[in-house]
Amino acid sequence: MILTQILQLECVKVPLAGTDKDSVIKELVDLLDAAKLLLDKDEVLQAVLSRENTRSTGIGSGIAIPHGKCKGVRDLVMAIGVSPRGIDFQSIDGKPVYIFVLLVSPIDKTGPHIQALARISRLMLDEDFKNKLQSAASAEQLYNLISEKEAE
Repeated sequence: MILTQILQLECVKVPLAGTDKDSVIKELVDLLDAAKLLLDKDEVLQAVLSRENTRSTGIGSGIAIPHGKCKGVRDLVMAIGVSPRGIDFQSIDGKPVYIFVLLVSPIDKTGPHIQALARISRLMLDEDFKNKLQSAASAEQLYNLISEKEAE
């Protein structure tokens, strides 16, 4: 799976304005909505927040991958944001999160959802790449970093 096939530049935000878990998730959902990728913004927000309340998607090392499945989307959609100051996301390592990758998919499309989660996780294992994302100065720079990494 190539992430830039589902990630659009207008769904990337650097820096994020949110200062807590819920406001960051809402901000990323708003990006998807503004890009006209959602059928029902409220349903998407509820699905992601509900999943997050079950167990934090802060996977450690400064990364969170909030995600959900619902009828509020037609296809797998993705948004990414960076918070330079870090946000408490109740991560498994107890450290702040800087890079947020939001994924939302239809209930009946589990395969692409899992493939995207796996691809994101693999990319974030590259410490140098992760550091470049975290220090990106703009949405365009962050998007280009992902695009270049996937072209390798």
